[in-house]
Amino acid sequence: MDGIKTEKLTKYYGKARGIIDLDLQVKEGEFFGFIGPNGAGKSTTIRILLGLISPTSGSAQIAGMDIKKDKEAILKKTGYLPSEAIFYSGMRVKEILKFSADLRKVDCAKEAETLCERLQLDPSRKADELSFGNRKKVAIVCALQHRPELLVLDEPTGGLDPLMQREFFTILQERNQEGATVFLSSHVLSEVQHNCTRAAIIRDGSVIACDSVAALSKTNAKRIHVCGRVDLTSLEGIRDRKDMGDTVSFLYSGEMNRLMQTLADGQVFDLSVSEPDLEEIFMHYYEKESGGK
Repeated sequence: MDGIKTEKLTKYYGKARGIIDLDLQVKEGEFFGFIGPNGAGKSTTIRILLGLISPTSGSAQIAGMDIKKDKEAILKKTGYLPSEAIFYSGMRVKEILKFSADLRKVDCAKEAETLCERLQLDPSRKADELSFGNRKKVAIVCALQHRPELLVLDEPTGGLDPLMQREFFTILQERNQEGATVFLSSHVLSEVQHNCTRAAIIRDGSVIACDSVAALSKTNAKRIHVCGRVDLTSLEGIRDRKDMGDTVSFLYSGEMNRLMQTLADGQVFDLSVSEPDLEEIFMHYYEKESGGK
């Protein structure tokens, strides 16, 4: 069964585009990445899936249930972490966590205590006094404490320091290994590359690529770093060139023999050849879809 499935899902805000003919298929138990810059349509998609807004057209199902007809049943199985969390003024963290659990009619006290310890969150503090990062921790505990079957995470790591980000993704990996489906919406590509098995790339409200992270990362281009004095003007297949004094870095998709001959004609002190990271691949997809503009 699919954890998430959408068909021709479309949302317009008046004449403004939200998402257009969005087709997604996320398997149950999958750790899935949803990649795109701000304004691409990631949050719109999530809000439709959770029944927070209605689509203009198209359909969507979660665990085989229709997002319109079975909204309440879907929300019982789902943990949602928004990009920004706002809490009632005057409440302490422990009161917020209990309020969230009571809404679901579940006793989450033990799980909440464990998550607070792992995330170094003091439940006795007032929410009004918390930093942005600690408010994000409260939202994380609210989303995870009832051990949902589906986790929907919208830009989840904003405000978390690197150590907390690592612990957060450790928790997500544990939940995923236990069978939970994780839907991670992010513009931080390293998060997707290090944690997701598959991902979809969204641009201007439409999915432009969807495959395994390994397949999306495959390209014939290599990242080349050259330290020395070399004339590269005759080489074809160079893009994203960065000159830093005697060092030049670029993506190269031309003939490797031509590159080696060109380097041999110059004066090279150091050379490295590596695979491009997902961020560079992401830009490749965006440039390709926009006609290289």
